[in-house]
Amino acid sequence: MLKELNEVIEFIEDHLTEELSLESIAEYAGVSDYHLRTVFFHLSGMTLSEYIKNRKFSEANKDLLQGERVTDVAFKYGYQSLDGFTRAFKSWSGFLPSEVQKTGISKSFPKLSFVISVKGGNAMEYKIVEQPAFNLVGASKRVPMQFEGVNNAILELAQSITEDQRKEMHALKNMEPRQIVNASYDSDTNFMKEEGSLTHLIGVLTTHEDVSDLLTKVPVEASTWAVFPVEGPFPTALQDTTARTYSEWLPASDYEVVNLPSFSFTKMDPDKEGYAYSEIWMPVRKRV
Repeated sequence: MLKELNEVIEFIEDHLTEELSLESIAEYAGVSDYHLRTVFFHLSGMTLSEYIKNRKFSEANKDLLQGERVTDVAFKYGYQSLDGFTRAFKSWSGFLPSEVQKTGISKSFPKLSFVISVKGGNAMEYKIVEQPAFNLVGASKRVPMQFEGVNNAILELAQSITEDQRKEMHALKNMEPRQIVNASYDSDTNFMKEEGSLTHLIGVLTTHEDVSDLLTKVPVEASTWAVFPVEGPFPTALQDTTARTYSEWLPASDYEVVNLPSFSFTKMDPDKEGYAYSEIWMPVRKRV
């Protein structure tokens, strides 16, 4: 996958003055658009659309420094009006395109290059599990994206679960991992900016179809799952391992992530304060 990502970067460079869609880039890379945007974000820290915008404006800044007319540069990078380009360029750089030509002021954003840096040389333990179709059932709500620390919205969801909901979840639970899980799905298009939201569900896996109105039911099709065990301080170890699955394991593996709910569970260690065993379940498929 690392080779494909670097080829994607070159593809973008060759088409900066054209309209670039996520679908066309994913088709070029030979992966799903969901997999591409997910892995790209976790490796680069930005969305693919953000990266393309940064590169377009960086090259536009260069063209302006070389004396090209603002109007020509605007049309070159896909803007139909000078005003639209001027506003967008100022929002990105903090100054007007005309100021670049008058004062030589400049802002640049270099081309990315991907390499894998394995932290501490630690191999990632995982197993591949085939699961038949099931339902995720539990309490759910829309929550803001947050990649570090405790998400207060999820904490509020957990605290809102009633005794009746809890009893029904435990009665329905009949599929591995047979634990109360935290599942995430239905994310905003721009969720990778950590500005959007997704649906978070606290519940169980079940094959039962008869679920009361107290709980949300989310059908999940039969799939392959990469399962990553985690032991350590909670939630730091879980969040760090989640990041490593995207930044280290996925690019080096033969798998791509698919657009199904992912989930994890955590069992706190009664003998070690703040210490827990967790598992991350990531829906994947073999890359073609």
